[in-house]
Amino acid sequence: MDFSPILLSMKTASVAMIFTFFLGLLAARWVVGLRRQAVKLVVDVLFTLPLVLPPTVVGFFLLFTFGTRRPVGQFLLEFFGVRIVFTWWATVLAAVVIAFPLMYRAARGAFEQVDPDLVAAAKTLGLGEFRILWQVLLPTALPGVASGAILAFARGLGEFGATAMIAGNIAGQTRTLPLAVYSSVAAGDMATAAVYVMILVAIAVIVVCGMNWFALWKRG
Repeated sequence: MDFSPILLSMKTASVAMIFTFFLGLLAARWVVGLRRQAVKLVVDVLFTLPLVLPPTVVGFFLLFTFGTRRPVGQFLLEFFGVRIVFTWWATVLAAVVIAFPLMYRAARGAFEQVDPDLVAAAKTLGLGEFRILWQVLLPTALPGVASGAILAFARGLGEFGATAMIAGNIAGQTRTLPLAVYSSVAAGDMATAAVYVMILVAIAVIVVCGMNWFALWKRG
């Protein structure tokens, strides 16, 4: 049995969760602070779109953007020597883009429940936006934000379609757990596929329990 998909998936999901956590927090804070509802609606649609689009469609857009013959991908390759597609970083990119809407929406919902008077009081005390985010909003909305981070980790771990499009299915390099399940089934190795599936199910159970724990903590 090849254990590299397990290690690769945990590494990918962990790194993706770090990026998703900070990007989701900053995006949620920015959207909550927007005054014009029309602008807020448009931005919210753009940030949420990867959640409702098929993952293969998201993967197509990523491949169209970061392909070595596309402007962004060609720029990174020629000036920085960085190639994204069909590398481990492509699995991280796919996981970040797919999981970002979950973190963003969880953080936004948690921030919108914070008493506006707390933010107003922080502004009168001279706190900047960055300090308001980390010293006022985040501690107050921590249960909801933590639940979003856990959910984003699980979504990044289970990403399949976008990863297959932009990272491929290279053994030992980009073959994550979902891709390993697919490859094992395609090869007729149902026993190995079952082991990979059990690992994914166990992680999903842990994620759900963690979310429920944070929900109970919030009520308490």
